[in-house]
Amino acid sequence: MKKFNDLRKIIGKYDSALIAFSGGVDSTFLAKAAAGVLGGRLLLVTATSCTYPKSELTEAERLARQLRVRHRVVVSEEIDIPGFAQNTPERCYHCKHELFSHLKKIAEKENLTAVFDGSTVDDLSDYRPGQRALKELGVISPLLEAGLTKNEIRTLSAELRLETAVKPSYACLASRFPYGETITREKLSRVEAAEEAVKRLGFRQLRVRSHDNIARIEVAPDEMENAWNLHEKIDAACRKAGFVYSALDLRGYRTGAMNEALSGRVSGTNNRIEP
Repeated sequence: MKKFNDLRKIIGKYDSALIAFSGGVDSTFLAKAAAGVLGGRLLLVTATSCTYPKSELTEAERLARQLRVRHRVVVSEEIDIPGFAQNTPERCYHCKHELFSHLKKIAEKENLTAVFDGSTVDDLSDYRPGQRALKELGVISPLLEAGLTKNEIRTLSAELRLETAVKPSYACLASRFPYGETITREKLSRVEAAEEAVKRLGFRQLRVRSHDNIARIEVAPDEMENAWNLHEKIDAACRKAGFVYSALDLRGYRTGAMNEALSGRVSGTNNRIEP
């Protein structure tokens, strides 16, 4: 609760704000907290693109209505950004820089003082080149400043009766591809279709990672047995989506799985790959 009070004080430093709103655990909690401080001086903006599933957009729109906060949807096609489709380890930097440059322009047009994002303490523990873009553009990360972790945000979300307290973690569809594999709209659509189909089989936390024609399925450790029991249906779903082969990852779901293949080490202070 001390961190929650600190968060409210951090938000209160600004007269008004725009929040990059995905409808996930962190941005929904931030929106709830900010609405309590800023009231009508708050705008939620969701950027839609081929890397953002339609189901997630529908969810974000519904949550914004529940929060009773002004909400706007904009198009931000990351795949058209130079350097993004080539899928280098700097992909997220290019994406975040383009997206938040766009959001800053909206904030300026709406006379909003600050642009907030939902970064947390957990984001410092993995390779996140997008963090560099946020710093360059002067984007504020109130949850990070308050020292809040993902688990603490879930706990506070439950106390605030936010349904996102138990929502599975999510990342954009571009994170499903190994660095170096060119990202196309067709490949993104294939991954989205496969994930939605596997999700309908009853799995809660999952990823369909794309390795050329192979779909590598990650599910939560406690769902591994069920995945094997349903392996024929999972394979059929992936084949219908356009994959030739499917494989179950024996390590299960974990965040940042594609970063495991990066050579060298990642600096925790500047989010760059170092030799």
